[in-house]
Amino acid sequence: MFAGLSPARRRVVLGLAALLVLVAAAVGTAVVLGNRDEPASPGASAQERPGPVLLVPGYGGNTAVLRPLADRLALEGRDATVVQVPGSGTGDLAESAVALDEAVTAALARTGAESVDIIGYSAGGLIARLWVSGAGSDRVRRVVTLGSPHHGTDLAGLAGSVLPGQCPLACQQMDPASDLLAELNTDDETPDAAGWVSFWTTQDRTVTPPDSARLAGALNVAVQSVCADAVVSHNGLPTDPLVQAMVLAELGAGDVVELGPDDCADLRDGAPA
Repeated sequence: MFAGLSPARRRVVLGLAALLVLVAAAVGTAVVLGNRDEPASPGASAQERPGPVLLVPGYGGNTAVLRPLADRLALEGRDATVVQVPGSGTGDLAESAVALDEAVTAALARTGAESVDIIGYSAGGLIARLWVSGAGSDRVRRVVTLGSPHHGTDLAGLAGSVLPGQCPLACQQMDPASDLLAELNTDDETPDAAGWVSFWTTQDRTVTPPDSARLAGALNVAVQSVCADAVVSHNGLPTDPLVQAMVLAELGAGDVVELGPDDCADLRDGAPA
């Protein structure tokens, strides 16, 4: 194509061609580097890459009851931390949400993950909701609650009226008529930042009525709706092998999964002996 050009013109054309190649290469490199610097969509990527799990205890702050579930998660390769809440779990639930925030920050720094999964047992579910509605909205992938009094428990209301001296602040906040619950349950009970799952047992005698655990917008699952013959108390929720298998099913990569009677046998087969 250069046969008809003089040697001088040929050198000029070749020089321009080389310059264009260099410019194109530079533009391509800039595009690649620019794409590399753009963060992926946090919601979409987080759903496929589960991060650490934080387990939040209930009223009384007993962390030992969550240890078997944390150990089960660790066997599945998950980074699992049981959160210590202040005031033996009987003080202001909002202060416990601050403690959860600190634990989340530490877990993300330690693992380099972009989001966390939260398991809240009993009042721990309320702590998780307080955290998500405040500082946690951009750092949470999944919230699973176990027997949580999302709309209060009649026992707390009774204790507050009959034995007020025996009903500390966290107890008062679980009264169905409490200001804290009114605030949590106004408008959106399940902010879109997370995938929400609420498990409870129809045999609960602590959270009364048991379906106070229902959350608008969540996947709501009574244990007995999956395995009709399951015998699980409120205290047994975190340690029951069937419930643990259900929790694991909901903490996998991807979106929350519907569970029903057809899943009972498989979940029980997956439970440790």
